[in-house]
Amino acid sequence: MKKLVSILVLMLLISFAVGCSNEAEGNVSEKDNDTTNESSEDQTKEEEKQEEIAQDPTEITLYFPVAVGGPITELINTMADDFNAEQDAYIVNPIYTGSYGETMTKAQTAMRSGDQPHLTVLSSTELFALLESDMIIALDDLIEESGGDDYLNDFYYGFLENGQTEGSTYSIPFQRSTQILFYNKEAFEAAGLDPETPPTTWDEIVEYGKLLTTDDQWGYEIPSTSFVAWLFQGLALQNGKNLMSSDGTEVYFDTPENVEALEFWRDLASVHGIMQDPVIDWATSPTSFLEGQTAMMVHTTGNLANIRDNASFEFGTAYLPAGNRDHGTPVGGGSFYIFNGISEEEERGAWEFIKYATSPDVMAQWSIDTGYVGATESSYETEIMKAYLEEFPQAATARDQLEHAHASISTYHNAEIQQILSDFVQAALLGEMTAEEALKAAQEQADQLLAPYKQ
Repeated sequence: MKKLVSILVLMLLISFAVGCSNEAEGNVSEKDNDTTNESSEDQTKEEEKQEEIAQDPTEITLYFPVAVGGPITELINTMADDFNAEQDAYIVNPIYTGSYGETMTKAQTAMRSGDQPHLTVLSSTELFALLESDMIIALDDLIEESGGDDYLNDFYYGFLENGQTEGSTYSIPFQRSTQILFYNKEAFEAAGLDPETPPTTWDEIVEYGKLLTTDDQWGYEIPSTSFVAWLFQGLALQNGKNLMSSDGTEVYFDTPENVEALEFWRDLASVHGIMQDPVIDWATSPTSFLEGQTAMMVHTTGNLANIRDNASFEFGTAYLPAGNRDHGTPVGGGSFYIFNGISEEEERGAWEFIKYATSPDVMAQWSIDTGYVGATESSYETEIMKAYLEEFPQAATARDQLEHAHASISTYHNAEIQQILSDFVQAALLGEMTAEEALKAAQEQADQLLAPYKQ
């Protein structure tokens, strides 16, 4: 009997042990399954996230103007395509929007409708108008993330100046220019002038111009139908000071130095007879130069590639000749602005394209292809730019002239102010008013517009 009881107890113990073992195995198996399932779910979520990024990149709309000859639209499209191919997070869609003025109007209209572009190339002088309309964002935080002062200091200060106010930066230089002098070396030789010695003063403009003017060729040319205020500003800087205050609230049109500068411009045609009278078209002026109808031309360096590719004669480039003060030119061209009211990711995409477009090799190639000045020092340190300048030294003129460059005229009500100045300068050139009368009237009208902004 005792033996039977012992056997039964032993069997119960064995059964209990087996049951515990199976339960433990079951628990371990369940935990393993849970861990495997969680890992699988995390991997699936990550794959879905990556797939979503790959399938739905953030789209960035870019408005851009064209103000010079050459295949600018094609070059912008290619730049965007290259950027899109290098990364998967963003797609930049460039839209050609006409002239600088037309681009500004379209951007304002789009902003009012809530369908604003994310990124726009606008005139570097539009800062105060854009700020007053609350259309753009400050770029300080994005700049800080990209190196802060180290990033900004790579840009030539003359190009940054128009995009900064009250300690903040609102635009990044892109298709930037200055005025330069183009001259026909073959025409110089025919007139008995040294083709390697362009005029350096206003007096030499007149002296050389008289020798160069023939029945078929004018000696000198300054366009007078577009960008008139900008072109007059160059003469003003050569003879006196800049035309506006740095805060955009004052202009200085009606000064003796500016009157003298405007009289000099008018007298090139009416007194000295070396320039076509009375109207010279901005758009066709390069064609006149290329066709040998003028021997010297003041124009934007943004037309350098056009002249390089189409001139049938050897030509030179030079600083704008000095007036009674010094050499001088306003900077010009367009900068990148990021628009207000877009998402943080869209801001990031716009900024990434700005960094790409202004990176050393891309900026260098852009300068070579267009004639615009490379906006950064690093773009001139690239191998492609060094080789280009060795072959085509004319491309260095605008960069070297930056030591004499100043901010382009930029004020509140900038479009209206520039139109006022342009209208009265043209009136003086046409002989409808004296230079003194024209600049006095321009000053009075500009003062009325700017009165609310003076402190």
